[in-house]
Amino acid sequence: MNQPLVIALDTSPELSAQLTELQRAFAEVCNAIAPVARETRCWNRVALHHLVYHGLRERFPQMGSQMICNAIYSVSRTCRLLFQSPGSPFNLARLGERALPQLQFAASAPVYFDRHTLSIRNGIVSMYTLDGRIRFRLSISEADEQRFQRERLREIVLSADGGRHRLSFLFAARDDESGAVADAALPEYVTLLDKGSPDTNASMGEVA
Repeated sequence: MNQPLVIALDTSPELSAQLTELQRAFAEVCNAIAPVARETRCWNRVALHHLVYHGLRERFPQMGSQMICNAIYSVSRTCRLLFQSPGSPFNLARLGERALPQLQFAASAPVYFDRHTLSIRNGIVSMYTLDGRIRFRLSISEADEQRFQRERLREIVLSADGGRHRLSFLFAARDDESGAVADAALPEYVTLLDKGSPDTNASMGEVA
């Protein structure tokens, strides 16, 4: 897998506030999905979509339909990392029939986009927010711009570091269709609420 392209955003205070609010709302949707994934032990993206999508559309009418889908992806991705990674203390092979820990996404959790909710043309980003589409210029080199032509774009992620937002574009080789999540430490923006399970209070490092 290729290295992600990470670009810090030079945003106004107003735009930064919009992005922060989008992060908060996205995390709220993720926290509505996580208990269902836990109770049903279902984190296959398509199957989880069928379980929760219509209820989420009714519960979160302010969140666009595609962003609901992206929140489902975020929970699916995190659950696969937690319950399927060989090195995870919560791997299902270790837990067996014991209760799974409950995930809690922080308001600072990243937002996942796709081609329907974020697009780039001639250096201008068109991005979904709770207040409608916003557009701003992205500072990108010609070499990096060529990556969008040569490589397949797998993930687009909005995150914040020290109060400054950034976009990360994760590419993959065109013949890499696995969509696998790397075996890595759990994200620091996710908390395990339950007590008594292995390493429930362990510190969780950020996933690329």
